[in-house]
Amino acid sequence: MAVTAFWYGPAQEGTYGATAARRVDWVTDTIKVMLTTATYAPDQDLHDFKDDVTNEITGTGYTAGGVTLGTKSVVYTTGTNTVSLRAADSVWASASFTARRAVVYKDTGAAATSPVLGWVDFGADETVAAGTFTIDWDATDGVLKIVVA
Repeated sequence: MAVTAFWYGPAQEGTYGATAARRVDWVTDTIKVMLTTATYAPDQDLHDFKDDVTNEITGTGYTAGGVTLGTKSVVYTTGTNTVSLRAADSVWASASFTARRAVVYKDTGAAATSPVLGWVDFGADETVAAGTFTIDWDATDGVLKIVVA
């Protein structure tokens, strides 16, 4: 499924603020995506760390905390004045579960210090039964994008 992500406000504040602990290096930091049920309601203004995210899914083929993003890159496109944070598609193989949202975060090893970056709402519950669940990150916009114009 192709998806579009939304930023959490504190993620931008943390990256450019004075507290180095909240800064994110997209390419070298461990960036993960976790899945939640429909009952998680992202708060764009207040959610700042992974411990604010509730109702993570459980199921066959899913490990708590989600999967690590691979093949990460940062690309600036002059024609659209956008910076896209890109990664390979996220895949859960041999999976059986239902998910509604995906949350992207920097994993520090502790939920209270792992900044949440953005989230995706699939628009409806997505169910996989003994199959492969894939988040197909947008080829141009990537996992997250920043418009600089």
